[in-house]
Amino acid sequence: MSNRENIKSPVSSRLTVLRSHLSPDSSSSAMASEKEAALAAAPSDAPTIFDKIIKKEIPANVVYEDDKVLAFRDIAPQAPTHILIIPKVRDGLTGLSKAEERHFEILGRLLYTAKLVAKQEGLEDGFRVVINDGPQGCQSVYHVHVHLLGGRQMNWPPG
Repeated sequence: MSNRENIKSPVSSRLTVLRSHLSPDSSSSAMASEKEAALAAAPSDAPTIFDKIIKKEIPANVVYEDDKVLAFRDIAPQAPTHILIIPKVRDGLTGLSKAEERHFEILGRLLYTAKLVAKQEGLEDGFRVVINDGPQGCQSVYHVHVHLLGGRQMNWPPG
């Protein structure tokens, strides 16, 4: 039986994805849950959890904000410092693989913001920037976002 055959209805799957981002999971199944959430997620025009955070409908621990981007702490951190950096306007940019030339500026802004936030967070010894894309890349929210990870020694290969 394939992974796709194990997935429940689209509504049930989407609720699983949203729960995975709203409820911190400290059990050893956290990574499996994230993988399941990624496999259940699908690109959509519907508002994402990030859109709701941008609109202040869902609280977040914001560490940086300007007119183009928002950065906030991940509720299920994978490192002592784990911050998500998102564009405030999705503009069709559900994932990096969907980027077009018109997204050039915002993509650069996301990476530059990662540098600013890393400095603000005291990550002088280094940090990692990750962009998950698509189901096999473990993307569970289809609103392009950068993970800024630091505060510990990273390993290689990453996944």
